[in-house]
Amino acid sequence: MNFQGKVALITGAGNGIGRATALGFSSRGAKVVIVDRDQAAGEATAGILRQQGGDAHFVAADVTKSADVQNYVKVTLEKYGSIDCFTNNAGIEGSVAPTHEYDEDMFDRVMAVNVKGVFLGMRYVLPVMIKQGRGSVVNTASVAGLVASPGMPAYVASKHAVIGLTKTAAGEVARSGVRVNCVCPGPIDTRMIHSLESMLSPDDPNGVGTRYQANIPIGRYGTAEEVANLVIFLSSDLASNITGAQYVVDGGRTATGGAVTNNLVR
Repeated sequence: MNFQGKVALITGAGNGIGRATALGFSSRGAKVVIVDRDQAAGEATAGILRQQGGDAHFVAADVTKSADVQNYVKVTLEKYGSIDCFTNNAGIEGSVAPTHEYDEDMFDRVMAVNVKGVFLGMRYVLPVMIKQGRGSVVNTASVAGLVASPGMPAYVASKHAVIGLTKTAAGEVARSGVRVNCVCPGPIDTRMIHSLESMLSPDDPNGVGTRYQANIPIGRYGTAEEVANLVIFLSSDLASNITGAQYVVDGGRTATGGAVTNNLVR
C-alpha cells in the first residue's frame, strides 16, 4: 500500500469519494492530479493535500468533452511523467422520476457524465498505461449497477454500463500489465445521497435518511473514506491478480436485498 514515486489521477476529486481517494493516495506517498469541473472544489482538494505535505495539481475539466479529457491526461504526463493509478470517479445522480416520466435531457446528461465520461477516461489513459506496461484503473460504478433502483432509470442504466465497460476493458488490456476494476458503493454519506433524500421528500429529507439507514444491515451510511480504502487497495500491488472485478462496499445492503433492518441485526 506504498505509493511512493507513483502518480494517481482522479476525476470528480473536488469532493466526496474523489476527495477521500485523493487524500488516501497522497497520504501513502503518491503524487496526485485532481480533476473536477468545479474549479473551487478541485483547488480546495489540492490545497488540502499540499497543506498535509503532499504533491498535488488541479486540472479543470468536463469529463464529457474529449478535448478536456485529452488535456488532463496531457497535463498529468507533462507534470509527473506517468499515470500509475487512475480513479475514473466523476458522476452525477440525475433526477428522481419513473421511467415513463423521466426527462430526456436529464437522461442524456446522466449518461454523458457517467458513461461517456468513464469511456473517454479509459480511451485516453489506457494507451498511456499500455505503453508503460503497467497501471491500474478503478471505475466508480454503484450497487445501482447490480440491482434496480426505482425512480432512477438513467443512473441505474449508467452504472450497469460502467460495469460492462470495466469488464470489457479489463479483458482487452490484461496481457499489457494493466488492470481495470470497479467499485460499487451503496448509500454513502456524501452530497449525492443527501440530494436524493431531498428529491424524494423535500419536506422531510431526514426521514428518508433514517429509513434508508434502517435498511442497511450495519445501520448507517458508508463513508467516503471506506470507499477510498477499497479503491486504494485495488490500485495497489496487493491486488495484482485482480482485474475485471466489481467490488461492493455497501454495509451488506445488496446481500440482503435491503430488507434487513437494524432491529434484526445484533
